[in-house]
Amino acid sequence: MTSLPPSVRAARGLYLITPEEPDTDRLLARVAAVLPQATWLQYRQKDADADRRHAQAAALQALCAQAGVPLIVNDNVGLAAAIGAAGVHLGEDDGDIAAARARLGPDAIVGASCYDDAIHAQRAVSVGASYVAFGAFFPTTSKVTTRRATPALLAGAAALGVPRVAIGGITPDNMGPLVAAGADLVAVIGGVFEAADPVAAAQAYRAGFDRA
Repeated sequence: MTSLPPSVRAARGLYLITPEEPDTDRLLARVAAVLPQATWLQYRQKDADADRRHAQAAALQALCAQAGVPLIVNDNVGLAAAIGAAGVHLGEDDGDIAAARARLGPDAIVGASCYDDAIHAQRAVSVGASYVAFGAFFPTTSKVTTRRATPALLAGAAALGVPRVAIGGITPDNMGPLVAAGADLVAVIGGVFEAADPVAAAQAYRAGFDRA
């Protein structure tokens, strides 16, 4: 288990994940509009080649540094290291958490997808994960999901001592029970970036934490 920086331990709010956007300038514009509402930003781009990912991630890192928002790179420890990102997020098949921690250093944010598995969350934290993410809680169009998490997972993970992230089909209207169960952050793609008014949507997620 790693010792978390106070800023990570206290993280709370909207964890924005970037949409699939091939145009770098458009991606930056879309993110910049809502970044002030975000606690963290994750760069997730499955369809781009390595050069485009590097260019987009580097541009987002500069944007996030200016805004004071940590940038976390999805699935790619090497890219996170290359651009000086705050950290990396790893799914169960995306790499070794302990190796990522060793490469990125003690202050990096290393996240772990734990789906509906409390034991996986315990193991992830024991080898250096900074936070654990559970989901999907609700049906989602952002990715194919076969596992369904419950609020009880969030409550049960309190003893791990790291931030708990809820993901999967979360809206401002359905997030209340998840926050009440212990979600420190809610991770969102389409709920913000596919909204008619992304800024208003991001503000509504933040307000969901204020209500809780």
